[in-house]
Amino acid sequence: MGNSALKSHLETSQKTGVFQLTGKGLQEFPEELQRLSGNLRTVDLSDNKIEDLPATVGNFLQLKSLMLNSNKLTSIPPEIGKLKKLETLGLNGNRIHQLPATLGHLKALRTLSLAGNQISEFPSGLGTLRHLDLLDLSRNQIQNVPAVVSELQAIEINLNQNQISALSAEVSRCPRLKVLRLEENCLDLSSIPGSILSESQVSLFSVEGNLFEVKRLRDLDGYDKYMERFTATKKKFT
Repeated sequence: MGNSALKSHLETSQKTGVFQLTGKGLQEFPEELQRLSGNLRTVDLSDNKIEDLPATVGNFLQLKSLMLNSNKLTSIPPEIGKLKKLETLGLNGNRIHQLPATLGHLKALRTLSLAGNQISEFPSGLGTLRHLDLLDLSRNQIQNVPAVVSELQAIEINLNQNQISALSAEVSRCPRLKVLRLEENCLDLSSIPGSILSESQVSLFSVEGNLFEVKRLRDLDGYDKYMERFTATKKKFT
């Protein structure tokens, strides 16, 4: 892409606070963006070939939305934790193995999307994100959901299409969790904690495509309580 095209994008972004350059084959985060780090609120560089996110990403202090879906990122620099106003972080379809601990500093974050990466361990340290609505970890390589999950404030956790065979009962203690998606994993019926059904706030528990038939959930203690929540929520939206 020519310099003149980038220049006109930058001029527009200076006025709007939005920089969007998707599907242009970019191989690196445009250095020229640094000039606008003081006023950009949205940056969308999805569908490119960016391999590295520079440490200078931490300079974009007004940023509310950062979309880097479908790139070639393998890691995220710890400086991302400086983006105190960031509400949406889209990193779907990259090659990320693990997350920096500083993600827990993104106090305004509402949506964290990490679908289709190479994450093999359930991330810890996200319990500080008090406003998190959605954590999407679908299509990764996670094998178990540990007790640390109870710290999460998310309303929805999507773990579809992982390799999960163990699910901690602590998930039932997530204070705001309403939707838990675990489709196409490696769970058998005995690895479903009854407390999710009987004691949690979860009103949509999606487990199709595991090692048991979904109707077998009815055999578990607490299923009636879960169905009460499910039905009440359904009525709200009909």
